[in-house]
Amino acid sequence: MEIAIEFLQLAIVMFASPLLVGLIRKAKARLQARRGAPVFQPYADIRKLLSKETVVSENTSWLFRFTPYLLATTMMLSALIVPVLSTRTTLGFMGNIIALIYLFLLGTFFLALVGLDAGSAFGGMGASREVAIAALAEPTVLIAIFGIALRAGTTSLDGMITRFAAEPLLMLNTGHLLAFFAFFIVALAENGRLPVDNPTTHLELTMIHEAMILEYSGRYLALVEWAAGMKLFLFLTLLSNLFFPWGVALDNTPVALVIALIALAIKLVVFVGAIALLETSVAKLRLFRVPELLAGSFTIALLAVVTAFFLR
Repeated sequence: MEIAIEFLQLAIVMFASPLLVGLIRKAKARLQARRGAPVFQPYADIRKLLSKETVVSENTSWLFRFTPYLLATTMMLSALIVPVLSTRTTLGFMGNIIALIYLFLLGTFFLALVGLDAGSAFGGMGASREVAIAALAEPTVLIAIFGIALRAGTTSLDGMITRFAAEPLLMLNTGHLLAFFAFFIVALAENGRLPVDNPTTHLELTMIHEAMILEYSGRYLALVEWAAGMKLFLFLTLLSNLFFPWGVALDNTPVALVIALIALAIKLVVFVGAIALLETSVAKLRLFRVPELLAGSFTIALLAVVTAFFLR
């Protein structure tokens, strides 16, 4: 039963992540008084890329061909660790936030190497920017989660969700709110969303994520884009279930799983609306202002840890 639920969670992350990207694009288009592409357009884009010919530069090494598969694999493994629907799964013992962050960092590291591998100026520029952002963002994630882990008494993702679902009053404190805001800012930065990066930009001098994958085409580009969608889905799922654990299945009964699926869909739709509203309301920050934003999120996360010691 638990193995079946693991594969169900994996299937949800894999096949619902393009829909999540499509919903964000559609919501942004509506807020900007545009019709926008259909919400299922990302599925069509991935299918089209999978059928296209792959062009590989003669300057690239084996890293160029290996990285798209690594990105997809790390996101799938992360989907098996993150409590998407249930806190009682086979790989629950691996659900430590540190292991999850290392998986995300592994993908970021190889993607940065690919940006350098092709030898293009834009790829190297995007790789350096991505590494600089990751160096500031990843510690913030750890400290923000550590802030709420102190109150839950465990660093296990399953354990934190179970504790907060059983004792909702633990979430009614300043530290929990501070950790949420810090994590939300980092989620935007890690997924290349505004105000840190513009996922729809075609201006090379402002690219971060897109600059590293300019050389990709065909099935390689499809895997990279699919992995990026899964990463966004996982980050929003962590935001939904860690900070708002209502509806997460604490046992593996069919009714509990259905309720968990409906609750997750509602929470994700709320986050989709929030991201679309934010990206419609703000402009992209200048590159030299991004470290200030991430340093601010790090300070907020640190305050969340401090408040865990003084406000119990």
